[in-house]
Amino acid sequence: MQPSAAPDLADLAHTYARPSHWLATATATAAVVALAGLLQPGPAGASAAPAAAPHPAPAPEAAGAAYPLDCGGGARTVAQRATGDLDGDRNPETVAVVHCEAGSGTPPSGVYVLTRGRGAGTPARVVATLVAPDEHRSVTELAVRDGAVRATLLGYSSPDVPSCCPDEKEQVSWHWRSGAFVRAGQADARGV
Repeated sequence: MQPSAAPDLADLAHTYARPSHWLATATATAAVVALAGLLQPGPAGASAAPAAAPHPAPAPEAAGAAYPLDCGGGARTVAQRATGDLDGDRNPETVAVVHCEAGSGTPPSGVYVLTRGRGAGTPARVVATLVAPDEHRSVTELAVRDGAVRATLLGYSSPDVPSCCPDEKEQVSWHWRSGAFVRAGQADARGV
């Protein structure tokens, strides 16, 4: 039998694991893990799916938003508000019923969906108008349940009906579908 030209493994110093080798390996592994934690990718772009937040952000405040409601220089009143997750991103939106302050009569209401402002300290933004004031509706009930906005709207069958006494009542709901709020409802004319 011919002797091998390769050195005997027992003669190589690096083939035996010593405590210093284990310590060096553990230190290098810890450094790689720490570096990987610091070098995380930035926030995802608009095309990426939203990341699930561990704690939902608080619902947007209705008081400071800029509503598309012309009160002729008069004050606006947030008459009702409800909150809930309407688009499935685990962060609540706020739905606000807003009307111009009036000394008498029943001013028409607007129903608006608000989301958080784009930066820290910025007011909530109106992202959808569910009922515009020019529809001449008043809202008596508002709720957010099961991802849907539900409201009771009062209105008028004709311009001859006095504004004090709406004669139409409608139960409506809106669901977020394919990037828009879709309305469903049932009118009860002269049911008030």
